[in-house]
Amino acid sequence: MLNLILFGPPGAGKGTQAEFLIKSFGLIHLSTGDLLRGEIAAETPLGLEAKKFMDKGELVPDEVVIGMINNKLAQNTEANGFIFDGFPRTVAQAKALDQLLEEKQTPINGMLCLEVDKQELIDRLLNRGKTSGRSDDQDQSIIENRITVYHEKTSPLKEYYAAQDKHFDINGMGTIDEIAARLQKTVSSF
Repeated sequence: MLNLILFGPPGAGKGTQAEFLIKSFGLIHLSTGDLLRGEIAAETPLGLEAKKFMDKGELVPDEVVIGMINNKLAQNTEANGFIFDGFPRTVAQAKALDQLLEEKQTPINGMLCLEVDKQELIDRLLNRGKTSGRSDDQDQSIIENRITVYHEKTSPLKEYYAAQDKHFDINGMGTIDEIAARLQKTVSSF
């Protein structure tokens, strides 16, 4: 089973490249946001628990999110693998995910980090903001802050996975096809 974590700052092209990886390797996209919404809509016990926290504007505890991921893995035992999107965000979450996957004997193969120059990210997001309607894609100071926060938050995760030889920087500059080819080459080496 192939388990990947896809990371990159806002505007790096994660959504586009996640679709490529899903199609190329037959992976299931595991987005924690989608999982939360799905569990809440289905009114599962974990969904109802998560909703209590969300209704108060609080973060959903890691153990609840891990429980949802466990459910998704259990529902897809025949999958070729998963691409994790939006999780883990902290070293504590990474350790919890590793423990869950270790129990299932299907570890993370790699954390793929799309690396894109700051000015390119700003340009991409401002351009996306023209059509997305997202206000956070239309203000350069907000974009710059999002990029700074990303780097601050992911630095410990990069170190965590690098210590396991599972961190891979991917040049995220160039055409969509060029970036996809770099990703494919890296993933094919696992």
